[in-house]
Amino acid sequence: MGVSKSEKFTEEQNRLAAFAKAFGHPARIAIVQYLLEVNACVCGDLVDVLPLSQATVSQHLKELKKAGIIEGEVEGRKVCYCIDKDAWNEKLELLDSFFIKIKNCC
Repeated sequence: MGVSKSEKFTEEQNRLAAFAKAFGHPARIAIVQYLLEVNACVCGDLVDVLPLSQATVSQHLKELKKAGIIEGEVEGRKVCYCIDKDAWNEKLELLDSFFIKIKNCC
């Protein structure tokens, strides 16, 4: 497999790709949908609503956090996850500008 050449692309292209990659698995979409639905920080009950093990859920949460879609805060022995609203709005603006260009194409 080749070495990543992400440095050859713009910052915007890299941010958009990272955002899109974070949604590249249905479990991550389900996590975000759940967080949006409850409209609150969730501490540990994601395993109860997803058909996945704790380890798998943790990996998906890690990817979403890395992409800046969610944020996590430590409360005692638990990590509570929420939608990162500032980052979310930034990414929505990024997507809007991308899709407007497509809409105006051809």
